[in-house]
This record gives sequence, C-alpha cells and structure tokens, in this order.
Amino acid sequence: MKKIIGLLVIILYSGVQAMAQCSLCTKTAQQLGEGPAKGLNNGILMLAATPLIIIGIMVFRHFRNNREA
Repeated sequence: MKKIIGLLVIILYSGVQAMAQCSLCTKTAQQLGEGPAKGLNNGILMLAATPLIIIGIMVFRHFRNNREA
C-alpha cells in the first residue's frame, strides 16, 4: 500500500503539464492571452481533481474495509 501512495505522490509532483480545456474554453483562453489562459487551465484542473480525490478516498476505504473482513 505504501508503494501505491508513493507512486501517486510522485505522479502528482512530477510537474507534468496537463491540458484540460474543452473547445469553448480553448477559444476563450486564446482570446484572453497566455497568462489568464494558464489560470483558466489550472482552475479547470482543480475543479476536476476534487471529485476524483473524493472517489479515490471512497474506493480506498471500500477495499481497506473488505480486506479486513
């Protein structure tokens, strides 16, 4: 389990740049310029990360509880 957590930490802090914009957001970001476009992209990534983290915690707790039974 420690290996999985370590791998997740490495992936999160690796600094890989992700593009998370739909076509409408991309057009808006191109019109705003480079600085605000990066902020828009970071905001989209943060909004997407929250439900994924919650689901990950739920799955982790489910497997942990079933393993002990």
